[in-house]
Amino acid sequence: MPRFDVSSIGLCDVDILGRPIKAIPPEGKLELIDQIRMTVAGTAGATAMDCGILGVSVQGVFTVGKDDMGDYICSKLTGFGVDCSLIKRTDKAQTSASILPIPESGGRPALHVMGASAIFNVDESEYDKVLDARIIHVGGTGLLKSFDGEPTVNLLKKAKELGRTTTYDLIGASAKTFALVEPCLPYIDYFIPSIEEAGEMSHLTDPKKIAQFYKKLGAKNIVLTMGGDGVYVSPYSGEDFTLPAYDIQVVDTTGCGDSFSAGMIVGLIKGWDLPQSARFASAVAAKVAMGLGSDGKLVSFDDTIHAMNTLPTK
Repeated sequence: MPRFDVSSIGLCDVDILGRPIKAIPPEGKLELIDQIRMTVAGTAGATAMDCGILGVSVQGVFTVGKDDMGDYICSKLTGFGVDCSLIKRTDKAQTSASILPIPESGGRPALHVMGASAIFNVDESEYDKVLDARIIHVGGTGLLKSFDGEPTVNLLKKAKELGRTTTYDLIGASAKTFALVEPCLPYIDYFIPSIEEAGEMSHLTDPKKIAQFYKKLGAKNIVLTMGGDGVYVSPYSGEDFTLPAYDIQVVDTTGCGDSFSAGMIVGLIKGWDLPQSARFASAVAAKVAMGLGSDGKLVSFDDTIHAMNTLPTK
């Protein structure tokens, strides 16, 4: 029996967010805003954090700098119950970080330093510990220079040989990213990109056709997050279905995809079916979107269940 419920592998960074930003002031000028916040972020880091908040056992597998931001990540994740023993510290690069000036619309413009995530990798000698979890989540393809490509494929392949369930998300995908993603698809049980990313790589726009595209290349279940339009799910077996988004006041969409992945993972661990897991994941993302940063207003499993059952949908 694996030691952990989840092993979250890949991109972890620090986000420094401010809102609401109407414009960047001229040099030497000052503008007052309502809120500035720092959070753990990244397609693996935020997912690990949110899994911890939601009460499942999770280990983080990423590389951060030997700097103040790396200390912050390890301290915050430990506080959320995430096991940090496999987080590597390096003095060859700073901790990956982003500055996000969040407008009133809640959108997510970003200025990013690749930093330590660019040198993150997993050696085969580490597989026993890294894959010691029921669910293996890989997040961040496209910003993991040393891990992207063959190392990611090899890790996912080994995970499937061990009988693990695999989930997968990426960030900032473009047509070029597809060359990195395609060889991973046969080893992915739950492919969870945004529809924008999935469309960019497939050159398609219709959710059904996008899902078919990735399933033909080997991915088992396709879960497309569509922001305010909800989620489109194409199961390995059974009919495709959609779920509406929750009707909330959006503060900040940062980390919504990462938190959705966390919600799906929790559903899988609980043994729920795909509709229930996707519904819960949508509620997790809604709680995150209601606040600033990658955890937003997410506080616990029970609170999220309450939100799932009481928040109105569009």
